[in-house]
Amino acid sequence: EHQMELLKLAAAIMSQDRYALLVVDSATALFRTDYTGRGELSERQMQMGQFLRQLTRLAEEFGVAVFITNQVVASPDSMSFAKDATKPIGGNIMAHASTTRLRLRKGRGENRI
Repeated sequence: EHQMELLKLAAAIMSQDRYALLVVDSATALFRTDYTGRGELSERQMQMGQFLRQLTRLAEEFGVAVFITNQVVASPDSMSFAKDATKPIGGNIMAHASTTRLRLRKGRGENRI
């Protein structure tokens, strides 16, 4: 709910001046705190989908690029010896709303990835 209000505020600001980029830092964070447990998963995904659709409309209306950061979580169904046992939060809803996805991670020592 709070994020939807922020999108309305962003639209009002963008209608007054020209912007090229909208950054949404940790798009799934509030959804994770507002909806906990598997019992609320469906409602959470539905709300997240509405947020992402509104964000897409905003991007198209004002011609801005949208950069979204996301969280990852340990994947319980991954094998424990897997090189990277994390997966992004948001599932298919987040994946389908994205045009390009980048995965950044820390390297070991002086190695940067």
